[in-house]
Amino acid sequence: MDNRYIVIFDGVCNFCNGAVNFIIKRDPEGIFAFTPMQSELAQELTQRFNMPDVGMDTLVLIKAGKCYVLSEAALEIAKELKGPWRLCYAFKVVPRPIRDAAYKLFARNRYTLFGKKEACMVPTVEVKSRFVGIDT
Repeated sequence: MDNRYIVIFDGVCNFCNGAVNFIIKRDPEGIFAFTPMQSELAQELTQRFNMPDVGMDTLVLIKAGKCYVLSEAALEIAKELKGPWRLCYAFKVVPRPIRDAAYKLFARNRYTLFGKKEACMVPTVEVKSRFVGIDT
């Protein structure tokens, strides 16, 4: 595994796929790599970090040997993005239980709001190198 930060996301969620594309556009150095929660790599990583029961609705970030989930993962990602998005890290002052409750409410309704695909997205040639643990 290389030294990029790994974002584990729901590969069939339209919102999640949009979020991956959003991150890619604001990460010109390519510090983030991505793998869908449905991949074997995601399962191995969640086992390795003692999170075997993490659900499809949970964003996971593996960064510098540490595992972040839910709002912590989102804020850690925002902190690394180019442009004003890093200012979102200021939401770290909001108590984690409140942030995570809002995250979980949104996550529960993401398919209703944005829909889902039948299968995980296939990355385009331009971003294929940003994806790990999948056959493309």
